[in-house]
Amino acid sequence: MGFLNKFSGFVPAACFAAGFIAFGTAPAEAAPDPNFHIYIAYGQSNMGGTADAQSADKAENPRFKIFASQKCSGKGRNTIGEVYPAVPSLFNCGNTISIADWFGRTMADSMPDVTVGIIPVAVGGASIKLFDQDQYASYLAGAESWLQNYAKEYASDGNVAKTIIDIAKKAQQVGVIKGFIFHQGETDGGYPDWPKIVKKTRDDILKALDMSSDTVPFVAGELLRSGCCYSDRVSKLPNTMDNTYYASSEGLDGNGVDRYHFGHDAYVTFGKRYAEQMLKAINRAPVVPEPQKPFKGKPFEIPGKIEAEDFDIPGVGSGNDSYSETDSEDHGGTNYREGTGVDIYKKATGYIVGYNQEGEWLEYTVNVKEAGEYSFYASVASANETSGFQMSLDGKNITDVISVPKNEGEDNYDDYNKVRTTVNLPAGEHILRFTVTGSWMDVDYFAILTEEDEIECLENCFDFVRPALSHAAGAESYRIFDMNGNYLGKVRASGMQELRASAKILVKNGGTFIAKSRAGSATIRVMK
Repeated sequence: MGFLNKFSGFVPAACFAAGFIAFGTAPAEAAPDPNFHIYIAYGQSNMGGTADAQSADKAENPRFKIFASQKCSGKGRNTIGEVYPAVPSLFNCGNTISIADWFGRTMADSMPDVTVGIIPVAVGGASIKLFDQDQYASYLAGAESWLQNYAKEYASDGNVAKTIIDIAKKAQQVGVIKGFIFHQGETDGGYPDWPKIVKKTRDDILKALDMSSDTVPFVAGELLRSGCCYSDRVSKLPNTMDNTYYASSEGLDGNGVDRYHFGHDAYVTFGKRYAEQMLKAINRAPVVPEPQKPFKGKPFEIPGKIEAEDFDIPGVGSGNDSYSETDSEDHGGTNYREGTGVDIYKKATGYIVGYNQEGEWLEYTVNVKEAGEYSFYASVASANETSGFQMSLDGKNITDVISVPKNEGEDNYDDYNKVRTTVNLPAGEHILRFTVTGSWMDVDYFAILTEEDEIECLENCFDFVRPALSHAAGAESYRIFDMNGNYLGKVRASGMQELRASAKILVKNGGTFIAKSRAGSATIRVMK
């Protein structure tokens, strides 16, 4: 976030794209990132996941990614092997979660210095033979058409192991393969060679990647204990496979529909159990989650003023972030919130947050003195016609999308407008979020006021509005805008009292308006 200069409109939008790594654009000599840890996830339907994703499953973790193994245009995943945000579904284009979802989230939460990537390939109903490159062709030749088609979603010839290897080779260009997570076995029942083939599938992949099992842990998960196919063979895999661990399915419920699949909450818990085993294998202890905290030690009081740059200190763990930033560079150069990457600039009014791009957000802990209706103000600047934002409280929107008025001239990011709307707030401590809905705007502060505070501050306390025009000598010409940036007309006045009286002629209803002159701009309240 930071202000955009007047030439920014000519920069291709693709230059600002974030959330993925394009293999083709990386310099050939670029070294893999040692802090990008990549895990290969394979198996059958429980690895792919069958439970519908809930809101918590869909919250994007900026340090959790997937390498696309299928094209899903509806999710913006259009290139096989490219890195995208890890949001459901990881294994297909649907809306389900799997073991891998909460494995990846837990691993990322437990290693704040690491980004976690998943290479996801799972085929429901498939035998372990499908993942054996020496058996897959003969196995598929005798399989039912639906299973053949399922495998071909990953590879045109059904060679899903080769798909894993091909994507993993690309992944090695940008990160480090750190381990396997595996769930399979319902189809094979008591097949005696199952442990041997599982080991072969892992070893073949490692050989193709020029890696050793000595340094790449393998975690397998037990089958549903209340289902059709449970046995102790998964827990015995460490007896026949080196550097292998298992995640227990004890106490995990099924989906209540069939005898094979886990339910939603079981997938969440199971994924965390996989992560616990992997963390043990790589000698990393889980990090205890911590909530976000107010930047200056106590919540902002409502009614009152909130400086945009004083967003909360982020916590640790999923759901405890206090901001979302599309890149790590601080374009503002002030180092006011060093390490966050949020773009903070020093302007005449103090620090401001700029370079705001669509989808970015900032959160503030607030304490609302009394429940009721408040006037919400934001001091914003933009040279864009499409800039905008929205406010939410504890995850629920409290405003519609608010448009930011476009400024004219070369100094368009130094001219701040006050946009206004009405919000209803419950009493007590809450998390207020500012979300950018239209890129390239600056924000100085927010003010949330009662009607009594609003009238007093807008007319007398410049801490909230700083109306430079009130210091102009003699009569001035003013352009009048409503709070959505619509131009209403021009008036000529000397001083605030005459300005309000003159503006009253232009407006149909009373309210709050923006007056601009060469001397500056201010928010005025007109009573009718």
